[in-house]
Amino acid sequence: MEKDHEYFMTLALREAQKAYERDEVPIGAVIVSNNNGEVLAVNGNRTREKNNPCAHAEILVIEEACNRKGAQRIPECDLYVTVEPCPMCASAASFARINTVIFGAIDEKSGGAISGPRLYESPAIHHKPHVISGILASDCGTLMTEFFKGKR
Repeated sequence: MEKDHEYFMTLALREAQKAYERDEVPIGAVIVSNNNGEVLAVNGNRTREKNNPCAHAEILVIEEACNRKGAQRIPECDLYVTVEPCPMCASAASFARINTVIFGAIDEKSGGAISGPRLYESPAIHHKPHVISGILASDCGTLMTEFFKGKR
């Protein structure tokens, strides 16, 4: 099934904006079924709200999608996220057997998929999702820049 990457990234951007408004790092994520294009989960970062450093948008949507599917692995799903997943989230996508990780802005400092440790190139990673980057990258990056500009 051909997906409209910009449409799903726009959904993730909406969640990132909501995170921004909650004073969370503005990252949003969406899990989409490959079978029918159904959106299974949407969320944004909630680390402050939940007092949990693991409450990244990607972790939250993976957990929700797995619960909805009643499975620990969701290989028929794709993950859309506004910013390159950090090493924790990139690993979680691998463990969940996500088919494709699609993200907007590259995170050269904290990314883990194609930046930093480049986990998907490591022989230690059993499942290597396909990666697509650069979808609405400017919009995704601008939201992050504006958030951190306000913090300095």
